[in-house]
Amino acid sequence: MEVHFLGTGAGVPARHRNVSALALRFLNEAGDVWLFDCGEATQHQFLRSPLSLASISTIFISHLHGDHLLGLPGLLSSRSFQGGETPVTIYGPKGLKEFIHQSLETTKTKLRYELVIDELKEGFLFENEWYEVDTLSLIHPVESFAFRIKEKERPGALHVEKLKALGIAPGPIYAQLKQGKRVTLDDGQTIDGRDFVDAPLPGRTVVIAGDTAPVEKMDSFAANADLLVHEATFASDQQGNAHAYGHSTIADACGIAKRANVKKVVLTHVSSRYSRNEDVYLHEVEKQFPGAIVAYDLFVLKLAKTRGAQND
Repeated sequence: MEVHFLGTGAGVPARHRNVSALALRFLNEAGDVWLFDCGEATQHQFLRSPLSLASISTIFISHLHGDHLLGLPGLLSSRSFQGGETPVTIYGPKGLKEFIHQSLETTKTKLRYELVIDELKEGFLFENEWYEVDTLSLIHPVESFAFRIKEKERPGALHVEKLKALGIAPGPIYAQLKQGKRVTLDDGQTIDGRDFVDAPLPGRTVVIAGDTAPVEKMDSFAANADLLVHEATFASDQQGNAHAYGHSTIADACGIAKRANVKKVVLTHVSSRYSRNEDVYLHEVEKQFPGAIVAYDLFVLKLAKTRGAQND
């Protein structure tokens, strides 16, 4: 699993920080990409990354402020113009469907692929074979959400050598045994797959928050996550300004990470006020949470597999 930070700035872009966009690439699904937010010029950031627009299957818009949304019509159009034909599902707050439809209709844009748009509410969102996604309502001047992507538990490693020692050759039977099923062999012997498989492997959990002032529920929402991506628009001397506009400080975000016991935290949505010199900002991060990462545009974080896992 790879996390691509395509835009790490706040409302006003800076020379080295574009506005908000982040992509998850799932390597076990042939490079399937989920895009989180799509600020202006996100499609240009794709050109500077190893990602392709055609690989996007799902888009999540945390809230309807322009720095998280205005790149979406152009990106959807370019995906079609470049030959993308597979369906795309978009999740976002109420009003997103109208924005997309009006943008495409006004520009007379016809997409070559099916577009499904669903509006968000707090709680369970969807699940597939590999992942379950939930949402949390945040505190911001407009409706805003965080997303939790939880990888499902996977079967443990199969003891292949033990099976070979019993004279059981590789084949479809191995898949059944790996799932812990009981299997009857040609000679009438019955074996239990649970005797030949390690304990199940826990999945990874990633939490990605939209713009928000500190939210008490985030502590439990992100509890024990492998990765928390949280905005920290301002250094902590700007707490009053941050909270007044529905944003978090470095201390706010790092406090959540500590209380939630996350394994890794990445701070993003950095105000352009720090664009000329980020030293003060970076020094505070190191003081508040040694090991925390301040994202930068085109930074790629590879989230390690659970030990023994066979996919990414």
